[in-house]
Amino acid sequence: MTERPRVSVQVQSAYIPSQSVPDDERYVFAYTITIRNLGHAAVQLLGRYWLITNGNGHETEVQGEGVIGEQPVIAAGGEFQYTSGAVLETPIGTMQGHYEMVDAEGDAFRVEIPVFRLAIPTQIH
Repeated sequence: MTERPRVSVQVQSAYIPSQSVPDDERYVFAYTITIRNLGHAAVQLLGRYWLITNGNGHETEVQGEGVIGEQPVIAAGGEFQYTSGAVLETPIGTMQGHYEMVDAEGDAFRVEIPVFRLAIPTQIH
């Protein structure tokens, strides 16, 4: 029996004031994600799904192949890090989702991305 892949996801988000225009309800956030392969065999990230919710409860779904134009293979014990962004109409919101991945045998599995907050610093209570 093969070991189930173990993958961890860590997220850091930041508000980007230089690209934001609050008067136009445009709030730009960057997020850096670190994906760690804690297993004993390589895995590959094939796709992503995001549910982005703004401060008014409006939800946007985003699906696509890979991340930042790549479908990275992450070696056993290795990690892959990337930075991307999101634009909200409100100064606060959340993101959550999952990655579609395959293990060394080509078996598909899903890695959940826990909810994380997008907020301008003055909005955090």
